[in-house]
Amino acid sequence: MKPAPFAYHKARSLEDAVALLAAHKDARLLAGGQSLIATLNMRLSAPSALIDINGIDGLDRIDLKDGMVEIGALVRHAQAEHSDVIAKHAPLIALALPHIAHPAIRNRGTLGGSVAFADPAAELPACLLALGGEVEATGPKGKRSIKADDFFKGLFETALAPDEVLSALHLPAAKADTRVGFAELARRHGDYAIIGLAARARADSGKLADVRLAYFGVGDTPIRVRKAEAALAQGSVDDAIAALDLAPHDDVQATADTKKHLAGVLLKRVATQLMEAQR
Repeated sequence: MKPAPFAYHKARSLEDAVALLAAHKDARLLAGGQSLIATLNMRLSAPSALIDINGIDGLDRIDLKDGMVEIGALVRHAQAEHSDVIAKHAPLIALALPHIAHPAIRNRGTLGGSVAFADPAAELPACLLALGGEVEATGPKGKRSIKADDFFKGLFETALAPDEVLSALHLPAAKADTRVGFAELARRHGDYAIIGLAARARADSGKLADVRLAYFGVGDTPIRVRKAEAALAQGSVDDAIAALDLAPHDDVQATADTKKHLAGVLLKRVATQLMEAQR
């Protein structure tokens, strides 16, 4: 199929992009386009205009500032895969990136686009949630920060206002006591995950503290399992699995019961990653 007709605008700056969004109420932003173009061609999306933000300077940078990793909205997955800053200071992102689709997709897809699209089966929204990161949104009133815990509102729905652009991601830089874990199950490597789990914790005298577990592929958004987090911090993987408070739905990938079982399998694997890192 071919997309419905639309106007095309090339934004020259963030301010220009915000102004164009205000002028075209049902416009869509074009970054990597790896999800958007597919939805346009299938006519699942029919905006009156596309606003191309690829020419905006400064949105493709990865920086370490004041203990935070700042990732511009236009940083490509492949760029992040080869970033020394990501490898050293955002190791959870480094673990997740090879699982995202295939090299051709990662060459064009952007981290900002993945988070803004908010696919509940995507890896990066769950990583952002597990890390306790923040989204930087730029709108008519300037910039504001949105905590990951408050950002994902529903199926493909976020806290971004219609006239705001996701301009950057801010992640706490890993410290010497930071522990991370990541695992997912898919029918083939690169396919959408049946279920996945991203985790971050802090090593504390042989135990785990400040545990954050974020599942993806089990609901309308990435989901933290706070009871399981507390149980894992007490040192019991079995109690953490028993405390999993997930209510997945049947989908084309698996039944709800299968997903609930696999959630426990992944928790055991990720808990092993977190604990082995302390040795």
